[in-house]
Amino acid sequence: MFYVTREIDFCYGHRLLKYEGKCRHLHGHNGRAVIKIGAEALDDRGMVVDFKDVKLAIACWIDDHLDHRMILHRNDPVVEYLQSQNEPLYLLDENPTAENIAKLIYQVGVEHGFPIVKVDLWETPHCFATYTG
Repeated sequence: MFYVTREIDFCYGHRLLKYEGKCRHLHGHNGRAVIKIGAEALDDRGMVVDFKDVKLAIACWIDDHLDHRMILHRNDPVVEYLQSQNEPLYLLDENPTAENIAKLIYQVGVEHGFPIVKVDLWETPHCFATYTG
């Protein structure tokens, strides 16, 4: 099995509903998505995938949809106010935990045709969540 990994850094804000700790408040992260892609065989160029293709698809999607946005549950009471102020949001049907953001990025990669093995979403230099599909 062959693997390649692409790291994508982005900034985002969120808060967690039904949570008693500090993360129940609006706050931000310098996040890092680490995307591992695998294949049994290399293509005719000798690659699993071209890193440039991952950048053009997934990194551009993250830049357009998640970077410098508040990622919130669509039922969060603050959504209506932030929308009235034209704040950039990305709304989820789930709580915007690191686990659910990793899952979202995984799904985007698969939709773009990449054989994603796993996505790690680093919220801090010491904490990350993994989604493997």
